[in-house]
Amino acid sequence: MTTEVQIEKGVSEIVGCLTDPIIAFPGGWGADLPDWLKTAITLERLVMNIRAHRGEEMTGTNAEACAYLYTASLTNPIDSDWAQIYLYITNQVYSRHRSKEGGILPEDIRVESISDYQMGELRRLKDWIYQRRTRARQERDRDERREKREEEVSKKKAEQPALFHL
Repeated sequence: MTTEVQIEKGVSEIVGCLTDPIIAFPGGWGADLPDWLKTAITLERLVMNIRAHRGEEMTGTNAEACAYLYTASLTNPIDSDWAQIYLYITNQVYSRHRSKEGGILPEDIRVESISDYQMGELRRLKDWIYQRRTRARQERDRDERREKREEEVSKKKAEQPALFHL
């Protein structure tokens, strides 16, 4: 990649951290995400972006997975594996972003570790979330470029005198 393309991609990733949509499970619960979780998603996206610049593979964040599983669990019952994953990821995100306010999950629902299989499923979910998020950004960018071209064409058409009327 050329330096210019790398810079453009880097800027797009940073802007995406702030403006990409939060991927929620379909069902209408996405608007009910707590504000602290929305803030955590933005912060974790920025941290992930820094890690990616240091060589790590870009993926969805723990906070994004937590938000998705939150909305999924409100829409449908989830099986025991996904319940364990949800409680694990919630413990990770909640203790990291809410600990200053004394936030700690109750002992009876706190999950400190999950199986290798469950960890693989979580990684797969986070990769899928990242792909969906970047696809939404690319589609938004493509739509903006198309609208800009259409505006330029219509502006030129309006400025250009009509030589022939049919």
